[in-house]
Amino acid sequence: MNAKADAAQAVLAVKARLGLTWAAIAEALDRPVVWTTSALLGQHPVPAEVAAKAGELLELTAEQVRALVSQPTRGAMGTAVPVDPTIYRFYEVLQVYGPTIKELIHERFGDGIMSAINFRMSVDRVEDPAGDRVVVTLDGKFLPYQW
Repeated sequence: MNAKADAAQAVLAVKARLGLTWAAIAEALDRPVVWTTSALLGQHPVPAEVAAKAGELLELTAEQVRALVSQPTRGAMGTAVPVDPTIYRFYEVLQVYGPTIKELIHERFGDGIMSAINFRMSVDRVEDPAGDRVVVTLDGKFLPYQW
C-alpha cells in the first residue's frame, strides 16, 4: 500500500466531484499552483498546517492528510518510459533536446547542473493563430560541480 499514492487518488476524485481547479485549490491553500498540484499528487511533503487545510477543502480522511505530510519518493512513475502521452512528450523532448540543453548550460554557465530542488516552474497558454501554444518554463538555480 502506498499511502501517498492513495491520497493523491483521493485528491483527484474529490477535485473532480467538487469541480475544483488546481488554481482554485492553490488559492485556497495560499500556495503556488505548480507546487500545490505537485504536492497533492504526492511529489512533495506538505507542511502540516497546509495539509490540514487541504484535508478540509478536499474532504480527506485523517490518514490521507498524514500521507500528504509524509516524505515522498519523488519521480516514482511506475515505468522506466512514461506511457501517458502528455508525460511521454516531455520524455521525448528530453531525448531530442537534452544533449542540446546540457551543452548550452555548460557553454553559458560552466560545468554544473540546473537544480530541481531550488526550482520554479510555470505552465502557460499562449494564443496563436496556428493553434494555441503550451509554454512550460523551467527555472532552476545553476549549481556548479565542485571537485
